[in-house]
Amino acid sequence: MLFLFTQKTFHTMYAFKPHIIFLSLLISSFISFAQDSPNFFRIGLIADIQYADKADSKTRFYRSSDHKLQEAVASLNKEDLAFTAVLGDLVDEGPKDLQPIMDLLNQLNAAHYQLLGNHDYPKVYEHDLYRQFDMPHPYYTVEKDNWQFIFLNTNELASYAVEEGSKLERAYQKLITQVKAEGRSNAQPWNGGIAKKQFKWLKRKLKAAEREGKKVVVFSHHPFLPANGLETLNSPELIALFVKYNTVKAVISGHHHPGNFEMYEGIPFITLEGMVETVDNAFGYMDIYPNKLIIHGEGRLTSRELPIR
Repeated sequence: MLFLFTQKTFHTMYAFKPHIIFLSLLISSFISFAQDSPNFFRIGLIADIQYADKADSKTRFYRSSDHKLQEAVASLNKEDLAFTAVLGDLVDEGPKDLQPIMDLLNQLNAAHYQLLGNHDYPKVYEHDLYRQFDMPHPYYTVEKDNWQFIFLNTNELASYAVEEGSKLERAYQKLITQVKAEGRSNAQPWNGGIAKKQFKWLKRKLKAAEREGKKVVVFSHHPFLPANGLETLNSPELIALFVKYNTVKAVISGHHHPGNFEMYEGIPFITLEGMVETVDNAFGYMDIYPNKLIIHGEGRLTSRELPIR
């Protein structure tokens, strides 16, 4: 019955029955309560800050990312966030420029969780790099209400991330050889993939989430779809896994600064616009409901309303 009342209806009713104002206030209170209920919460979204203390390069404004992030933090702090997800490439040339960015992220009122991007790796291999980025593990989960957020490490098998002579380096060489043999365009030095151990971990998490009735959002740095040369090296196997488990409601990534989107088998694959790209800012937040996701974009970040399967 509430949906039959429009703003015009209320204005007309006010003219003749002032006591109806009480009903209007009651409905407003109901809506507010619905948004504050356990069935609704909000998370922040940031991708590809890619800060560096160096000159700009074509459409990338490295030093400006400091000021853009300040603006994003101030804006996100006005929202009631459960947490903010930062989807990699916090810096452009490894952790030497990281501290100013971490200082700003630590000014967020809510918790922030990040994952590594290809630009976060230094030129020389560093063991346990994730610790410098205040991450609990190279890949991990965060839970809120009946939702599970999976933060993947799509850099695990990459030319810039594996130690020379290691088991992971051999696995990377095998994977990149396979990708090239298949003629796929993503066999590039800035792309990475997931090793068997992490794949098995992901499968266990999805299986458990389905058994427990939890809904899952997957975060990654490298996207999976659309296929445009920037996707995760072993994306076909991972996409098949996401589709298999109905518990996966969305996959959200960074890496491709212009942003992208594809709906596949009922799953929205979203690539967020990168903060470093162009003079305009890019960040936002996502409202999470039982039956839909709503992304509110600021600057270049695209706003979307997505039904979930």
